[in-house]
Amino acid sequence: MHCLSRKWLAEAVIWTKLKKREEKRMGKKVREKKRKQKKSIIKRKERRQMKRMFMRKKHEADLKDQDIMGAFLDKPKMEKHNAQGQGNGLRYGLSSMQGWRVEMEDAHTAVIGLPSGLETWSFFAVYDGHAGSQVAKYCCEHLLDHITNNQDFKGSAGAPSVENVKNGIRTGFLEIDEHMRVMSEKKHGADRSGSTAVGVLISPHHTYFINCGDSRGLLCRNRKVHFFTQDHKPNNPLEKERIQNAGGSVMIQRVNGSLAVSRALGDFDYKCVHGKGPTEQLVSPEPEVHDIERSEEDDQFIILACDGIWDVMGNEELCDFVRSRLEVTDDLEKVCNEVVDTCLYKGSRDNMSVILICFPNAPKVLPEAVKKEAELDKYLESRVEEIIKKQGEGVPDLVHVMRTLASENIPSLPPGGELASKRNIIEAVYNRLNPYKNDDTDSTSTDDMW
Repeated sequence: MHCLSRKWLAEAVIWTKLKKREEKRMGKKVREKKRKQKKSIIKRKERRQMKRMFMRKKHEADLKDQDIMGAFLDKPKMEKHNAQGQGNGLRYGLSSMQGWRVEMEDAHTAVIGLPSGLETWSFFAVYDGHAGSQVAKYCCEHLLDHITNNQDFKGSAGAPSVENVKNGIRTGFLEIDEHMRVMSEKKHGADRSGSTAVGVLISPHHTYFINCGDSRGLLCRNRKVHFFTQDHKPNNPLEKERIQNAGGSVMIQRVNGSLAVSRALGDFDYKCVHGKGPTEQLVSPEPEVHDIERSEEDDQFIILACDGIWDVMGNEELCDFVRSRLEVTDDLEKVCNEVVDTCLYKGSRDNMSVILICFPNAPKVLPEAVKKEAELDKYLESRVEEIIKKQGEGVPDLVHVMRTLASENIPSLPPGGELASKRNIIEAVYNRLNPYKNDDTDSTSTDDMW
C-alpha cells in the first residue's frame, strides 16, 4: 500500500510538471497569437493612415491643380481662334479653344519663311500655359528669335549644320527662360506662370521636333505614326531622378505633389535650388530635340497639340482621324476645328490647341470618301428622327439620343473620332426637331453622355 502511494505521488508530480509545461507552451502560443494580432492591427492602422494621407494629398493636389491650371466654367466656351497659310511646300491650319477652363492660357506660333537667310525654313509651336498665360504669350512672340539669333545656332558661315540647329534650339530655350526669370525678379516674383512647348523647325532637308513638357508632336509618314515626342512627366525614371537629386519628391505623379509636368519654361518657384544648374532643377527648361530627315515621297503631315487633345485621343487615333478628315476636305482649319470639338465631346476639360502641317504628299480629297461621309450624315439624321418619334409622348433628351446611338453598330464612323466626332450633326438635327427644348438639354457636358 505504501509502495502504491509513492508511485501515485510520483505520477502526480510528473503530471503536474507536464501540465505546467503544456500551459507554458500554450501560453507562449497565445502570447504569440496576441502579438501577431496586435502587429496586424498596427499594420491596418498604418495602411488606413497612409490611405488618409494619400487622399488628403490628392485633395490638396486637386485644389492646387485648380489654382495652377485654372478652375472650370459651368459651360465650355466653344468659340475658336483659327489661322491658316502656305509656303515652302507646306500648308498649315490651326485651331484653339478655351473649352471648360476659366481662362485661355494656350498660345501658338506659325511662321513660314524665317529671316536671316532662312527663307526656306518654317517654324510652328504650341505653348500650353498654366498658372497664367504670361509665359506662354511671351514665348510665342520671342522664342524663335532666341533660337535663331544665338551663336550656337548660327555656327560658322553658311547654313547651320544639324548639330548647330540642335544646340541652338537648346541654347534658345535656356536663354529665354533666364531672360524671363530676370524680368520676373524685377517684378519681385509676381509672375508664377509656366508653359510647356512643343514645336517643329522644318528645313528643306530635315524636320526638328522640339519638346519641353507634356504637349506632344507627331509625324505621320506613309499613313502611319512614324515619330512622336515623349511627354516629360515627374514619374518618368530620369525625370524623377533629377527631381530627387534637387531635393524634391514626386507625389501623386506631381513635382512636390503639385506640378504635373517635369519640364517647362517659367515656373520659377521650382527653379531656385542653390548649387544646381538650370537643367538640374526640380523643373527643367531643357528641351528634347530630335532631327528627322525629310522624305518627300512618304511624309504626309505633322500634328502639334497641347495635352488637352492627347488626354482623350492616342497617337494612332488622332493620326487616323486627321487622315480620314483630309480625305473629305482640304480645309485645314475645318479639320483642326473637328479635332478640338471631338476632343471636347470625348471629355477633355482643358484648353485645346492644335496645329496641322501638311506636306505635299498629304492625303487628298477622295470622291468615294466624300460620298460615304454624306451617306453617314444622312443616316445619322434619319436615326435621330426615328429615336425621337419612337419616344411617343414627350421628347427624349440629347443624352438619351447619344446613348442610343452609341449602343448601335454604326458603320463608317470616322476612325479615332467615332460617334463623338458626329456630335455636331446629331445635335443640329435634334435642335431642329425640338425647337422648344429646355436649355439644359443643350448641355455640352459629356459626364453622362455615354
